[in-house]
Amino acid sequence: MLELYHHGSSVCAAKVRFAANEKGIEIDRYHYVDILKGEQFTRKFRSINPNSVVPSLVHDGKVINESTLICEYLDEVFPGPPLQPTDPYARYRMRLWTKVVDELLHPACADLTYVSCHRHIMLRLSPAELEASFENTPEHSVKGAWRQRKRELVTLGFDAPGVAGKFRLYADQLAAMEAALSRHDWLAGDAFSLADISLAPYVNRLDMLSMSGLWSGGRLPRVAEWFERIKARPSFKPAFLDWCPPELTEDLARFGAASWPTVQAIVGVGGDATRD
Repeated sequence: MLELYHHGSSVCAAKVRFAANEKGIEIDRYHYVDILKGEQFTRKFRSINPNSVVPSLVHDGKVINESTLICEYLDEVFPGPPLQPTDPYARYRMRLWTKVVDELLHPACADLTYVSCHRHIMLRLSPAELEASFENTPEHSVKGAWRQRKRELVTLGFDAPGVAGKFRLYADQLAAMEAALSRHDWLAGDAFSLADISLAPYVNRLDMLSMSGLWSGGRLPRVAEWFERIKARPSFKPAFLDWCPPELTEDLARFGAASWPTVQAIVGVGGDATRD
C-alpha cells in the first residue's frame, strides 16, 4: 500500500507526484491536506509529519518524509526508468541541484509565494482564524523561525524584511540553470534526472504566478526551452496542474500578476531594482 499526503499547490508535493509519474508508480491512496486551511496542524497529520508540512509518503506502514528523500526512495525501491545517474560525477551534479533546492530555493519560494499570493488567501480568514493559523504553525517546519516569518509575510507583504533578496536569489538560480543548460540538455547531464524533477516545481511556481518574464522573451532562452520540454512530458500535467484546485490556480495567476510589477523592479527586468 502506497499512500501520499499532499496539497495541490505544494512545490514539494508536486515534486513527489512528478517523480512517481515518471517512474510509472501507482499511488494507492491520496490524502489531500489543505495547508491553506490549516489541515496540516491536526493531531492525526502531525503523528505522520511532526513538522506539519507536506508531502508525506506511507509505504506499507513505513513513513517517509522530506520530498527529496521521498523521490530518492521511490527511485531506489520501485522499477521503472532510473531517475539518478549511474556515473558518480553525474550523480554528484544531480545532488548539487537537489541541495540548492532544499537549502536555498525552497525557503525563498515560501517567501515568494506568500507575499505574491498566499497572504491574500490567508487574509480572507477571520482575525481569530488567522491568529490560530499563526499560533499553530511550528517554529521550525518550512525553515527555521517559520512561525514568525509567516506572520511577517502575511501581515507586511513585500515590506517584510529580506523579501527582495529572496526574489534576487531566485533570479540568480535561474541564471545558474541557464549556464548549466549551455553544457548539457538537462541540468545534471545529458539525461533527465531528479535534478530536473527537483527544479521543475520552482520554475512552475513562477509560471503559475504569471512571472515567466523572469526567463521568457529571450532573457534566459535555455531555461525557457528546458521548461517547455518539462511541460511537454506526459507526467507533467497530472503532477502539477490537475491537482491544483481551479480557484487556487486562479488566485495564483491573479495575485501573482498584480505582484509582477514589484518583482520586475526588484530583479531589474524591464527596469532598475528599486527595493532593498
